[in-house]
Parts: sequence; C-alpha cells; structure tokens
Amino acid sequence: MQRLPRRTEPCTSRAFLLSLILLSLTTSAVAGTPRVLPEGKLPDDKRLKRLKTLNDYFPLIPPKTPQQWEKRSERVRRQVLVATGLWPMPTKTAANAVIHGKVDREQYTVEKVYLESFPGHFVTGNLYRPKGRSGRLPGVLCPHGHWPNGRFYDRGPEKIRWALVEGRERFEVGGRYVTQARCVQLARMGCVVFHYDMVGYADSRQLEHRPGVREHMNTPENWGYFSPQAVLRMQNMMGLQTYNSIRVLDWFRELPEVDADRIAVTGASGGGTQTFILCATDPRPVVAFPAVMVSTAMQGGCTCENACYLRVDSGNIEIAGLMAPRPLGMTAADDWTKEIATKGLPELKQLYKMLGVEDRVMAKPLVHFKHNYNYVSRAVMYHWMNKHLALGFEEPIVEENYQPLSRQEMSVWNDDHPKPPGGEDYERSLLRWITEDNEKQMAALVPSDQASLVEYRRIVGGAIDVMVGRGAPAPRDVQAAEVTREEMGDWVLEKMLVRHAPKNEELPMIVLRPNDCSRHVVIWVDKLGKQAVFDEQKQPGPAVAKLLAAGVTVVGVDLFGQGEFTTDGRPIAKQRTVHWGDGKEPWMHSAVYTYGYNHSLFAKRVHDLLSVLTFVRSSDPQPDRIDMVGLAGAGHWVAAARAQAGAMIDRVAIDTAGFRFAGIDAADHPDFWPGGAKHLDLPGVLALSAPYPTWLAGEGAAPPPVVMAAYQAAAAREQLTVSDTKEADSHEAAVEWLLK
Repeated sequence: MQRLPRRTEPCTSRAFLLSLILLSLTTSAVAGTPRVLPEGKLPDDKRLKRLKTLNDYFPLIPPKTPQQWEKRSERVRRQVLVATGLWPMPTKTAANAVIHGKVDREQYTVEKVYLESFPGHFVTGNLYRPKGRSGRLPGVLCPHGHWPNGRFYDRGPEKIRWALVEGRERFEVGGRYVTQARCVQLARMGCVVFHYDMVGYADSRQLEHRPGVREHMNTPENWGYFSPQAVLRMQNMMGLQTYNSIRVLDWFRELPEVDADRIAVTGASGGGTQTFILCATDPRPVVAFPAVMVSTAMQGGCTCENACYLRVDSGNIEIAGLMAPRPLGMTAADDWTKEIATKGLPELKQLYKMLGVEDRVMAKPLVHFKHNYNYVSRAVMYHWMNKHLALGFEEPIVEENYQPLSRQEMSVWNDDHPKPPGGEDYERSLLRWITEDNEKQMAALVPSDQASLVEYRRIVGGAIDVMVGRGAPAPRDVQAAEVTREEMGDWVLEKMLVRHAPKNEELPMIVLRPNDCSRHVVIWVDKLGKQAVFDEQKQPGPAVAKLLAAGVTVVGVDLFGQGEFTTDGRPIAKQRTVHWGDGKEPWMHSAVYTYGYNHSLFAKRVHDLLSVLTFVRSSDPQPDRIDMVGLAGAGHWVAAARAQAGAMIDRVAIDTAGFRFAGIDAADHPDFWPGGAKHLDLPGVLALSAPYPTWLAGEGAAPPPVVMAAYQAAAAREQLTVSDTKEADSHEAAVEWLLK
C-alpha cells in the first residue's frame, strides 16, 4: 500500500490519498499553475515517444495455466470482434446462394457460386467437389490473398520456368495458376473446397479493395468506408471480409455433402490473415493453416488486414493462438515470417503444451523461398490436412498436374447471372444498411430489467472495455515521487509525479488539502488540466475554494496532452497519427494504421484517470469517499472512467455539454475515439454508471433514454440526478450536489 510523508496534523497523511480534480474554469491561465517539473522539462512518459506501427515487435507471452488462457483468450477474441465491427454480430440475413456453371473434371467438379453476406452484397467463388465419394466429406475454405486478380491469378508463361528450375513448383500449371492448385489437390484428397474472393478482387467488384480516405465520402450522413464516421462505428474493410468469411462458413456447413464438424481454413499472405482471423472469431473451423503470414514482425500491410484496436497490446502470434487447442499449422518464408522458429513458434508451443496438445501446433520454415504459397509450402499443408482432417492418405502426398480453369469457367457473372451494382452510391447504401441494423440492435439492448441490464453490460460494457483498453491498475503499480509541499495559509499545496511503472507513464499532479479536512475526496476533471484549479491570481478558483472550505481535498492532474505534457502548457489540438508506406496513396492514411496499434488520446486520458484513482484509493489511510467531476469538455472522459472503474468511484458529476462522438469529423481530433458512436454514443457509456450515484447535466431536463432505462433496470432511479443547469453555472451546481 502506498504510504506518503506525513505532517503532524491529524489530516496530514490524507493529502496524498485525496482525490484527483481537474476543474473546469474558463478564467484559468497557464501562468497561474504550479509546476511539478522544472520549466521546460516534459514528463518521462513512454507515450511521448514515437507511435507503434505494424512493423514493430509483437511477441506472445504464454499463459502459465489454462485458467489464465481462458481469461486472456476471451479478452483477445472480444478485442478482435470489436475491432472488426462484429460485436455484436450483424443480423444474419438469407444467403440466397446460387450455384451454377458446373465444369466436370475426371476426379472432381467445379461450380460457380455467389451468395449474399449482407442483403445485396455478394461473396463470389468456386466450389470444388470430389467425384465418387459417399457420405459427408471434410471441407476446406480457401481465401486467396493479394495475388493480382486473386482467384483469377495467372502468373504467365514467362515467369514459371524459373519456379520449376528453383524447385518452387513441380508443374508449370501448378506454378502458373497457384491459387487454383491447392483447391484441385484438396478436392482430389476427398475434400469439398470453396475458393472465394476478397473484396475488390476477381468477381467481387461492388467495392474497391482499398479506396482509402476520400473527402467526398466523409459526410455526416451517407458516408463511405475509411471516413471518420465509418471508423466511429467500427465499419472497416477487414470487418467486411471477416463477416464475408463467417457467412461463407454458415452456408458451407449446410451443404449436404459437407461434414460440418470437419472444416478447415487455409490461405497465404493476406489469405493467411483471413484464415487466422476467421478462426479467432469463430470456433467452428477445426483446422487452420495460415501460410507465410503469422509472425512477431510485420503484421499485415493492407487495410483489409488492419482494424482499430486489433493489435493494441496483442499481435498476430497471440491472435493465431486463439485457435488453440485446435490444430494450427503454418509455413514461413524469406519475408517477415523468417524468424518464426525462434520468435513465435516456441511461445505457441508453450501454449499448446500447457493445454496438453503440443503436437497440434507447427510452423515449417522454408526460408530459401521468398513470400509464397508454392508447391513446397502446399505439400506441408496437405500433410497437415491429411493428419488433422483424418483423410487417410499414405504419406507423402504428392501434388499432381491438372487442367486449369479458364477465367470464363471461373467467373460467376454472365448474361444469365448479371453482375450486381457497385460503386460509391452502392458503398453508401451498404454502410447505411449496416448502420441501421446496428441501431436496431442497440435499441433492442436498452435494458428493461436486471437480466437485460446484465446483457447490456456484457455487450456495451464489453466493447467499452476493449476501446478504453485498460481497467484500474493494481495498487502496487502506481506510486508517487518527487513530493514537495508548501503552506498556503488555510490549506497546503502538494506537488508530485504519479507514476504507472509497468506502463512507463508519469503524471504531474497537485493536491490542495485544507488543514481541517475530512476523508472526502473529489476527482474533478477539466479539459485544461491542473491549471484550471487556479484563477489568474494563482488562487483556488471559486468552485475549488468552496470544496476546500468544506474540508474536501482537491487534486489537479495534467492528463496526457495537457499542461506539463506540452511545451506551451495548452492542450494539444490534434492527435498524432501515422501512415503506411510512403503515404502517397489515400488508403495509406487510413486510421487503422494509427489506432490499430496505439490507444487514442481519449483512451490515454481515461487511463490517467484510472491511474490517479488507484493511487488515491490505495493510499494509507484510505479515503472514506472518492468522487470524480468532469464538466464541460471533460464529462466524456469521466463517463468512460466510471464505466471502467465502477464502484471504485463513489459519485460522479458530469456535464456533457451535449457532446457526441458522432459529431467529430476528423481522425486526428483530440477526442476521436474509434467506435465511439457505435454503442449508443456517449449516452451508451453513461448508462454503464448505473446503479452508482450520478449527477448529470448538459442533456437538458431529461436524461438520454438509455441512461434512464439503465437506472430503472438497476432499481436505482433515485441515484440519478439530472440538472438542466446552464454550462456556466454547472461548477456551482455540481459542488452543491457533492457537498450534500
């Protein structure tokens, strides 16, 4: 437990346990703020260093027990679902699958398929079926990856001869039409195979694969992918492709010849990403083989492989590990996967061994070849499928030559099956359907009784937990340093740095403690940081003075990006962002490259509130009561902190000033929070305060319906106080409520 230096007065030791306040006073000035650090020195905080990118290091820390893995895997799986916009899962509609155009080969047939994942949005591909087999057969899904034209890929005759000479391929046909080769061989081995398109490839042309940020598609209504409005609702290309795979799996399992309990997935490169993401989000595939993709290094360069939150405090090795204890096979090449044998596989081996199935994970390094899914890699996959799908073939399995399909034989669209509409108007209509479906789901989640309140907390609270990314830290992890104090007459000013050691974070904090104080703590958060505690005369502002006069200790903190975190003492106006590659293409500026690997500024400030809360709560002696206040410009931070902290905060006073995440139109806005608008926006977060005491202003005379519903469902309506006080008067009204 944290113990701090004491004076001899009865209230001395309470100074450091008494809360965190950031008061919202419009008359405050930078010059009136006591500094904790010397002038010109910034906090020693890791978050001031460069942002993380997809090319950094992403190791797996293996859990020690099955119980630890059960808890961790639930969290990471939920993170993947939230990141891809599939938490909750969209309403599943009829697939309306059409199968036509059979091509008959001696050992198998190939047909054309299109089905609807969303109404009017089509997934396209080819269905391979073995001939002469009876009973239900194992099935394999084959996403293709980023080969040019995907399913239609033709390497061309001029390049294939080197592949034969170097031993990368056994036959000219297999090397030239590499995406078809594995489908044919798996069908010959008795598997039903579905080879399907990524968005924007082959027959899937309703949307471009990565159109990127487009100003004309960034509108408050009828927006497109990559826009801030889409990101605020977790609408992204990776989510669309993942949902396509889930709907393909739904349809595929229902085919009369497919054994629903023996379905595998394999793809390479971007198709490898689709493979392990599908298996991370869905328990139904029983075998996975993501080739040349899983590593602790580069995590996937395309926007279809990235989503906000996906790899914050995680990475591809851990996400692929969600396959456990199901069999997971991989290959590596002379690319970002080349160190898999020493970085990634040993940790996956530990995980599988801890679960008692060490032989179910494997990675074969084939680093004498560049990035590929060549014959040598495919041979490893055939062995894996033969073993774990119980195909019964004698080893080794040798891929034989075959007659490739022409583009006309593969393409699902023709005069009888015309190509569906696409383009930007279609893109807007698709996102409108997804948005409206989500709104219906959220409306259905509004709680009406205790059981529905539990479900609301599971879905909405589960999403907010991922989006904030952190709960209150352990008391042992938060400490104070460089403590100084000054006598200020009737009160004492203490200055310190609050450090979250495991995260390398450091917060400048001040404590205003009256000489005759109670053990009541108020945490009052301001958009300007700790400077808002004082007026221009360097005296406590009116609201702070009233609290001090009542014996309440006040703490001011500079959250990340405020006060002593900036060179001029003023809050930063924009978040830092990163882009992919040289930044010359619009898609390279997608928000996923920043927020897929880094917490947003909004989340970082909520982290800071939770750190200070833990410090206050765990100090010796402990306070009797800790309140937190966030008025205009800070209410949304406090709402999220309360959602994560729950009963650790006794009471909150929040003035939202009508803030909504949906009103933000730029991905570098300081309050831009991916997903912030998806789960009923700020009211959805506020509802998570039920049943705890809350004073709410900025929403008019009545609270948002979901907030009222949550308190009524919790049988705690009396704990919600709604004020229609004007913003200018909210400080006084909030203090009066706190002091009752």
